[in-house]
Amino acid sequence: MRTHSIFAAAAIFAAAAPAPAITPAVAQEWPSRNVTIVVPTAAGTGMDTVVRVYSETLTRTFGRTFVVENKPGAALTLAAAYVAASPPDGYTLLITTATPMVVAPVMFKQLRYNPSTDLRPIALYAKSPFLLVINPKYGVRSVADLIAYAKKASPPLTFASTGPGSGQHLAMEFMKQRFAFDGTHVPYKSSPQSIGDIAAGHVAMGFVEAGVAAPLAREGKLVALAASSLERLPVLPQAAPLAQAAPSPGFEAVSWHVLAAPAKTPDAIIRRLNAEMRRIMSDAAMIKRVETIGLLPVTVDTPEDARRYIEAEAQKWGSLVRSLGLEKSQ
Repeated sequence: MRTHSIFAAAAIFAAAAPAPAITPAVAQEWPSRNVTIVVPTAAGTGMDTVVRVYSETLTRTFGRTFVVENKPGAALTLAAAYVAASPPDGYTLLITTATPMVVAPVMFKQLRYNPSTDLRPIALYAKSPFLLVINPKYGVRSVADLIAYAKKASPPLTFASTGPGSGQHLAMEFMKQRFAFDGTHVPYKSSPQSIGDIAAGHVAMGFVEAGVAAPLAREGKLVALAASSLERLPVLPQAAPLAQAAPSPGFEAVSWHVLAAPAKTPDAIIRRLNAEMRRIMSDAAMIKRVETIGLLPVTVDTPEDARRYIEAEAQKWGSLVRSLGLEKSQ
């Protein structure tokens, strides 16, 4: 079993007010008390589940409790703003993803953090891919069928997402641009609602969370046409990557999970956490757990690799958001 290497880049955020300097001696003693990991989603989500698994390992390794704290809200930016304003002492960490790191800075008129100066990535450890699905009533059984059908459809086919600028929305807009077809966006407040309406035939199609959609595809309630990642998904391996199914070399539309800290967190702490995340994400049992919930584990590279990957993602998705006329729309 292997993990998927990512070379990353990217932005992350620091305290709004000056924080006291952290001396090398203090960094050497870290952690001397419990550490909080702030998650931008509700408890029970795929992101939250993975964090709770490896937080137990971090607790055993460092001898201090790594406490998971959920702070959903503000399109996942609430948690990022909170951690960005926290002391850079290694005791408040962040789990973040594409929306607050590379989409919100373009879409939002105002943010309480700067993704390129206020946070520092520690470890990029998972990709969150989507499945391209359509309701069975359309008789579409392949990506080529879908593209041909969509180009002729009048009115255009509808597609669901969890809102403007969400990963699901941008993945479909990316596909529409790549293959020159039209589609009408139908936003939802939650992923289960959007997937349920595709299965019920109220909306034609969408890029949806793999872990939630895979059982419906196996039951025949949805047709899974392709995966949005460059790799097949263990949760539904029969769905080929869209890059192969279209074919469209290089097509990838995924979110990702990264562990981050306030920007001025001592390098010694960043390196210790990066090394431990590298060890955790190379464990076969952890890889299997991540794959089971529809994610792709990533071989943890250096914090600098993570930054480069996120910067590349910022260019890719930022330019798409601007082309859709969504810049500063929120």
